[in-house]
Amino acid sequence: MQLDDTDRRLLAVLLEDARISQRGLAQRIGVAQGTITNRLRRLEELGVIKGYTVLLEPESIGWTMTVITGLRIEKGSMINVQQNIAADPRVFAVYDVTGDYDSMVLARVQSRKDLDDLSKNVLSIDGVERSITHLVLNTVKEKTATLPSE
Repeated sequence: MQLDDTDRRLLAVLLEDARISQRGLAQRIGVAQGTITNRLRRLEELGVIKGYTVLLEPESIGWTMTVITGLRIEKGSMINVQQNIAADPRVFAVYDVTGDYDSMVLARVQSRKDLDDLSKNVLSIDGVERSITHLVLNTVKEKTATLPSE
């Protein structure tokens, strides 16, 4: 899908502040409020905008560690393994990847004991041949979405 300049400006403002009103969007972008309403509806219908969300500070609500785990998965088990792992509330992303591993899992845990439980009861389920877990020491940048350059 091709985004025009108005779409890009609209999305850029929403990425900064998804709580901004349509009136505020119209003022920031310099278009009529009706244009904003129509653009938002169109972008939502096309699936460009999937929803509006709150970004939480993980540590402030008890998630003290972030882990990244690479999984090698038995042939024919990928979908089932990924769905089971994705169902765990500590897991916030599951990706199919290229390279030495078949899948990468991003999760947040509350403690070493919680990490031990995640490793033994979620990341080592039937179908997982091998896993390697990395503990994130410091988050330099974490952003959910950005606009591609033209």
